[in-house]
Amino acid sequence: MKNALFRTAHLGMGRALLTLFTGFTLAGSAFAADNACPALLQHRFDRLQDEKPQSLCQYSGKVVLVVNTASLCGFTGQYQDLEALHANYQARGLVVLGFPSNDFGRQEPGSNESIAEFCENTFGVKFPMFSKTSVSGSSAHPLYRQLAERTGERPQWNFHKYLIARDGRTVRSYGSRVEPKDPELVRDIEQFLSTR
Repeated sequence: MKNALFRTAHLGMGRALLTLFTGFTLAGSAFAADNACPALLQHRFDRLQDEKPQSLCQYSGKVVLVVNTASLCGFTGQYQDLEALHANYQARGLVVLGFPSNDFGRQEPGSNESIAEFCENTFGVKFPMFSKTSVSGSSAHPLYRQLAERTGERPQWNFHKYLIARDGRTVRSYGSRVEPKDPELVRDIEQFLSTR
């Protein structure tokens, strides 16, 4: 009887230790994954369509094109070419990320829902879009402050673009007038995609 109780207690303790070890291993893996994410991508934003929180760390190891967008801007037609870029290069590791902003000319006054409908219905946007974000001035989101620090260039208007290399550290900046199909931007995307 005593031996049976001892064996049962011993098995219970073994299971508890295994559970504890597994927990530490999983926590360690999560910690390692967080550490593998470049500082520039360690931000969370709500997805535009449903406002569910998303971590930009999911794009670690990809070439990321960050664009502040607006629905009522003279550059709004760039959505079409941004979607084409995303579709053409997605399989090779490019992701376009859109951040609607009302910072310039109050050209993004709508709700997240109305912006999502406009982007999908007017331009067939499928690349990831996030909820309205401040990208300039003292209220700029930390991501945009970091991008400005890295490049020395802040967005001056809607559809400013930042291209982040796979390493998450190298960043290039392009003004609003640089279209998504501009040869210089396309060349830089190709270069970043070819670098592992």
